[in-house]
Parts: sequence; C-alpha cells; structure tokens
Amino acid sequence: VQLQASGGGSVQAGGSLRLSCAASGSIFSFQVMGWYRQAPGKQRELVADIRSGGSTNYADSVKGRFTISRDNAKNTVYLQMNSLKPEDTAVYYCNAVKWVATIKYDYWGQGTQVTVSS
Repeated sequence: VQLQASGGGSVQAGGSLRLSCAASGSIFSFQVMGWYRQAPGKQRELVADIRSGGSTNYADSVKGRFTISRDNAKNTVYLQMNSLKPEDTAVYYCNAVKWVATIKYDYWGQGTQVTVSS
C-alpha cells in the first residue's frame, strides 16, 4: 500500500487547512491511521491518530483545533486543521499501521509541508 499525502500549503495564523492521505489500496485492514509532523531540528511527533473502531487520539498541542477522520470507502484519512499557529509549521506525514499476528506493518506517506506565518 502506498500513501499519498496532500493539502499542505502556506497560511496565516488563525487559518485552516485540510490534509488528505489517500491510500493506493484498502485502508480497512489498518488498525491505526495517523498523522505525524516534523519541524526543522525536531523529532517527528504524533499529531493525531484514529483506530479502525473510530476512537481518536490527539497531541495536547492540537486538541480542540485539529480533527482526524477516516473514510474507508474512499481509502482516505483526513486531518482538518483549524486555528493554525506558527508552531504548527512542519512537514506532515501520514502513517498506517496494521498487525498480522505479531508482525507490525508500518507505512508512511511522503510528507506535505504546512507553513503558518504570524
């Protein structure tokens, strides 16, 4: 499965963007799909993830501003980002994880740049 991230861009603080992560195959089998980000000079960090059952998890820094969702019919995961801040500037990566027995399969998209200016 290949993941294609899109939707990044440059916005002013307070603006919104919606990221999309389209999978080349079915995402139904992925137990967890998520978005990570990496700012220059920093480690990659989890932004949000969503389980196959629909439960979600968010980094404290984005709670109340970002919303993750998945559309299994379209094989796509979204990240709606509102009230963007300059500290949200990073390359955003989508991720998909599934376990088959005890083996973990981990897939990454290519990343999309988000730049928020003050």
